[in-house]
Amino acid sequence: MSGTADLSELRRRMTGAFDAFKKELTGLRTGRASVSLLEPIQVEAYGSHMPLSQLGTVGAPEARMLTVQVWDKSMVKAVEKAIREANIGVNPMVEGQLIRCPLPPLTEERRKELVKLAHKAAEHARVAVRNVRRDGMEALKQMEKDHKITEDEHRKRGVEIQKATDEFVKNIDDALAAKEKETMHV
Repeated sequence: MSGTADLSELRRRMTGAFDAFKKELTGLRTGRASVSLLEPIQVEAYGSHMPLSQLGTVGAPEARMLTVQVWDKSMVKAVEKAIREANIGVNPMVEGQLIRCPLPPLTEERRKELVKLAHKAAEHARVAVRNVRRDGMEALKQMEKDHKITEDEHRKRGVEIQKATDEFVKNIDDALAAKEKETMHV
């Protein structure tokens, strides 16, 4: 195991986990149309899977409408199929090379479902942060065993790693609470 007990490296990895969580939250739909809702969609195009954003321009002209202006006419059907199969609760309508995706109002049941997804994403992010902490703690233990650091230094650095972990878990919890409030009270 090649771990590092460098706090700045551990914080960088924890930041990566937090950023991935925030990106996942933006993909969860609240009451307003957001182009980030379509970001994770992959389209079967030109013999491979491509992000939707590489095949057309995504826009949100109205509060409850997303549009995709597909650049290549031959890709319209593939883009429509990918949106339909993404299971995000939209029913795409094709008008030439423009695909309109009206967003139905969120039902109470769908809001609760979205909150559950947000909680699941938050738990994955917390686990990722704790895994970084574990790696750092194991690296400290190994460094002490190899006599590279003292027992006191091990303890001091361990406390710093735990503080960083607590800080990132709190950030995750705060972002989750904000998303939950936004989803349930739109």
